[in-house]
Amino acid sequence: MRYDNGGALLVAVLKELGIDTVFGIVSVHNLPLVEAVDRELRFVPVRHEASAVNAADAYGRARGGLGCALTSTGTGAGNAAGSLIEALASGTSVLHVTGQVESEFLGSGRGFIHETKDQLGMLTAVSKHAVSVSSTDEAGRLLREAARAALTAPGGPASVEWPIDLQYAAQTDDGDTPREPVRPALDPVALAAAGTLLSTARRPLIWAGGGANAARAELAALVEATGAGLLTSNSGRGAVPEDHPQVIGNFATTPDGRALLADADVLLTIGTHFRSNETADYGLALPGADRHIHIDVDAAALGRVYPAAHALHADAADALAALLPHARTAEPDWTLRVARVREDVRATLHDNIGPQAAICDALRAVLPRDAVIARDVTIPSSSWGNRLLEMYAPESNVFPRGGGIGQGLGMGIGAALAAPERPTVVIVGDGGLAVHLGELLTVAQERPRLTVLVFNDGGYGVLRNMQDRYSQGRSGVDLATPDFDLLARACGLPYLRIGDAEHARPVLEEAVGSAGPVLVEVDLAALGPMKNPFTPPVKIPTA
Repeated sequence: MRYDNGGALLVAVLKELGIDTVFGIVSVHNLPLVEAVDRELRFVPVRHEASAVNAADAYGRARGGLGCALTSTGTGAGNAAGSLIEALASGTSVLHVTGQVESEFLGSGRGFIHETKDQLGMLTAVSKHAVSVSSTDEAGRLLREAARAALTAPGGPASVEWPIDLQYAAQTDDGDTPREPVRPALDPVALAAAGTLLSTARRPLIWAGGGANAARAELAALVEATGAGLLTSNSGRGAVPEDHPQVIGNFATTPDGRALLADADVLLTIGTHFRSNETADYGLALPGADRHIHIDVDAAALGRVYPAAHALHADAADALAALLPHARTAEPDWTLRVARVREDVRATLHDNIGPQAAICDALRAVLPRDAVIARDVTIPSSSWGNRLLEMYAPESNVFPRGGGIGQGLGMGIGAALAAPERPTVVIVGDGGLAVHLGELLTVAQERPRLTVLVFNDGGYGVLRNMQDRYSQGRSGVDLATPDFDLLARACGLPYLRIGDAEHARPVLEEAVGSAGPVLVEVDLAALGPMKNPFTPPVKIPTA
């Protein structure tokens, strides 16, 4: 099929992929693409390329599919790199289409506007898949192959650079669809051995990572059949709804979680990276290799952090379905203990966060079960948003898994526009919000149903707590903070404030009930401190 230019071809491919909204910044080196998207789809002009990728990332997460970002070449592509790293770390599916200088000047080193040395090499370093368009008859194929790569487990970002002269040129596309990836076949010998071990379990635990999100029914069936406790990583939250009595959740490093792991006779782990912040810098003790069944579609992940004698290289749904006939019911006292631990770890954290517990409670009370809750890397997120605030589906659970600050607002925008029929809340700190403060203008322009909940403690609270605990003074953590009421008015956004625990429910009801965006400031100086200041689980050498 023939298309007048690359923009028309891009729109056709995006429609095939079910993408109706694209995030980006217009440039002389992507103008045909932006103009075509803006005519036929929804183009959201964010204020920074990093936010374009974050928004596309969250759009895909909230829909359980693929998001798309458009950026310019050189500096524009470089600006997107940090957010591509986030998508790579989290295994989320993003199609990143970026410009490139005219074909005849590629690699000339003459300083052509927006040119950078080895842009494709840079994109390769921060993407799962990266490719350059070199002719007008291959762009369609390359775009589809990139989308397929991004969506194939384990997912990640796929980048396509497209020289501007080839964008303007007429395109020929044969419409070929890439072949579906071949799912790894279960090794029958390994499966039999793992099944035998599972059948002996009387005190089983299951640990679900992001790889379990595509096997929700199979995971729930195994949890029910075994009576096992379910621990999760951040990424696996919601694979089984967190109000299920056997879902302990992201509490493995708590004293009660450690005690369960010490007493478990079988541990089944599914699609988790065992990240440092979820294993106390790898100090968390797990059952020995002979009692560990590890499932992952990525062969390199099997036994990489914790040894597993029973490693199953397989799609999670296939492996869990094959293991289900081997399930036996746990000791009744074990399942009762799991339920007690579930309640105890939540009660302890609820008490430890002091007045912020009222905000957590109010959020869960006023939000529908399918609402999206996006978070930045900030104390409320790290201390209770990633644990205590219940998630009922993976699509609701949007946060920067790679740990980068400042990405939450862009993610909130993308998630809100992906699911406009349901409310979205984004939890950010004043320090993280300042990284991409300009995206408040994107919020004001696009008017998503988004509550921006900014926790104002006057700087980088996590690092401040670390320095207060381990250092002799403070460095770089106390920052100037805007008057958020004035800031909201300047951007044309409604403003509300929480300065007392009693304010949480009525303020959040008003904000979440709004049909458009609302900026809500949580004044932490007025609200009062947590009982125990939060510090991240990183090792600090002490004398």
